[in-house]
Amino acid sequence: MTPLLIAICAGVGGMLGWGLADFFAKKTIDVIGDVQSLAWAGVFGSLAFIPALVYQHQILSAPYLLPSGHLEWLGIVFFGALQAAVYLFAYSGFAKGQIAVLNPIFASFAGWVALISILFLGEAATAGNVSGLVVIFAGVMLVSLDFQALRERRHVLSNTPGFWQIIAATVIAAFWTLGWDRFVSGKDAITYAFWMFIFMTLTAFAYAWMRRLSLSVRQPKIWLFIALIGICETVAYLAITIGYSSTIFTSVVALISGAFSVPTIILARVFLKEKTLRIQTIGTIVIIVGIALLSLL
Repeated sequence: MTPLLIAICAGVGGMLGWGLADFFAKKTIDVIGDVQSLAWAGVFGSLAFIPALVYQHQILSAPYLLPSGHLEWLGIVFFGALQAAVYLFAYSGFAKGQIAVLNPIFASFAGWVALISILFLGEAATAGNVSGLVVIFAGVMLVSLDFQALRERRHVLSNTPGFWQIIAATVIAAFWTLGWDRFVSGKDAITYAFWMFIFMTLTAFAYAWMRRLSLSVRQPKIWLFIALIGICETVAYLAITIGYSSTIFTSVVALISGAFSVPTIILARVFLKEKTLRIQTIGTIVIIVGIALLSLL
């Protein structure tokens, strides 16, 4: 398998994992809260890493390479806390404002990652690859945009409730992606993703404790959806970390995984009977075309 194909598969894994996690989150956030969902999903997600670790180290006989030195561990703690901050800022922004207005801003982080990686960090990119990436980014924006909501909100965007929280989430997400890509390059992707996920989860619990939020779950049926969120999140982080650690195609992994709205929209239409906007359907098709272009060019 070529490095580009690995990057494409990693991006698709991130897209499906995060998209499914967001779909299942629809069932939990309104019931127990966003921070509580993030914290408990992190517990199940951490457990879901164990089969991957066992497979890698027992079946494939790969050595168990723990991070070495204080700086490595400090880096993992830092990236775990930083990723938790992305979720907390994004959830806070979406809770205050219109998702239709704010989501395109947040979705743009993948485009900034691709742009910075290609222009300033020396990522190799052919004309064909750039064409495919541009098409994918256009599709992500189309899927995220709601032109009717934008027309209704004619005043200055910075006055939109939740705007600054989403800006913070977008900047941190871009920084996290670029930094995590460099941090895990050439390292044990599964082990590093596992420990990062644990520290992200601990940060969510610490934040809930500081805000004195109740972590009790009074509806037993909700646990199934919480577990599914965690498992899907694990799939996403495993996929993108493998992509970042074993290839140089940061932009490919970031942009394809950044299309996580696509599976959420499709599943919501099929199972929740939610209406899909025409622009979202077009955006989905454009994203699929862009991925195909990357594979063929």
